[in-house]
Amino acid sequence: MKNWFVLQTKPLKEAIVETLLREAGLRVYFPRVKEEDGRIHSLFPCYEFVHFDYPSQYRLVRFTRGVRRVVGNELGPIPIEAAVIQEIKAREVDGFIILEDDLGPPEPGDLIEVVKGPWRGLKGIFQRTLSGEQRVMILLNYVHYQGKLVLPRSLIRKARP
Repeated sequence: MKNWFVLQTKPLKEAIVETLLREAGLRVYFPRVKEEDGRIHSLFPCYEFVHFDYPSQYRLVRFTRGVRRVVGNELGPIPIEAAVIQEIKAREVDGFIILEDDLGPPEPGDLIEVVKGPWRGLKGIFQRTLSGEQRVMILLNYVHYQGKLVLPRSLIRKARP
């Protein structure tokens, strides 16, 4: 009986493993994330999902170039429910997983970080939203400089503590 299993791949070999397993006629799910700057990367680096019949197709999967192991225990690979795959796929838009900003929108006083544009990497204190939530004001406080900066809202996010 076919089930979904998790594969651990060798570093940066997810795409080749996906191709080889698809060419062997197996269903593979390799969820990817597209960053705001256009970069694409794996949602789960060095892991992907494959749908196969254990034990008859185990050797085919396990010994595919780039596969490190099929995740399991001493009794063998552990199948995962198809609902897990469907839940991940439900977050896809145009083939890429959309990650929710789990930090939420910034509130006055929150530490924020500029994530795009010429001020990328700059951190400051969120002060307020201006003109219909399209622009924000942040307070910069550095050793010999203190000032305010107005930026488009899309360029910032709450900084991780």
